[in-house]
Amino acid sequence: MNTTKPAKKKSPVYLIISITVAIVFWQILSDYIVQNKFILPSFTDAVLAFIALYASGVLWIDILTSLMHFGIGLALALVIGVPLGICIGWFDKINQLLDPLIEIIRPIPPLAWIPFAIVWFGLTNFSAGFVIFIGAVFPILINTYEGFKSIPRVFVEAGKMLGCTKSLSLIRYIALPAALPHLAAGFRIASGVAWMCLVAAEMFGVSRFGLGQKIWWYYNLHQMDNVLVYMLILGFIGLLVDYIFRYGMERSLLRWRVGEVN
Repeated sequence: MNTTKPAKKKSPVYLIISITVAIVFWQILSDYIVQNKFILPSFTDAVLAFIALYASGVLWIDILTSLMHFGIGLALALVIGVPLGICIGWFDKINQLLDPLIEIIRPIPPLAWIPFAIVWFGLTNFSAGFVIFIGAVFPILINTYEGFKSIPRVFVEAGKMLGCTKSLSLIRYIALPAALPHLAAGFRIASGVAWMCLVAAEMFGVSRFGLGQKIWWYYNLHQMDNVLVYMLILGFIGLLVDYIFRYGMERSLLRWRVGEVN
């Protein structure tokens, strides 16, 4: 019998009130206190700028370009980070061999790799994707490693008693399912870091298009209402990406937590 209490659904009324109050405060602050559209554009300024950008079509090009950069970097981080984290978390010799190298490279900020990204890949999608990969791969790798290192010994011994005698079988049927909460946490952290690295990479000239690139572009043109539009779009897309990752993992990888395993 599942004794877990069902989570209370959040009322949309509070969300609507919160957003409405924030918009009203923003409008009053801009129009009557700051009174300078360059320092703080109002909500109506941002709405008008969004309409103009939407009509021009350039907004969609930048959104799709940024999502492409994000997808390239995060996919590479998953493909490399998860297997590498499994190896160093399960095999002690590989851990002893690679741990010093990882600990030397990991503290280097992702933005420090921008010059090499431009030299190696030029102003291409792969250049931005590489910077995003550098930022996202270590949260995935470290969380995967911690997940495998924290597996109770009794799980492994029970697996051996049930016929999983080889490392590959133990990893597949025992260790990987037990480490899924850590992997899920690593995915969410990596997606947030990747989104931040995307903006920084595009702002520093790794790409000719993208949300981050346009923020810097419109700042140089002193069109701060457009800058604000792109900032809000970044926030909404980041929230959507996090929700998709969280909902997808809870409905697939972590269904057992809410008693939905068939």
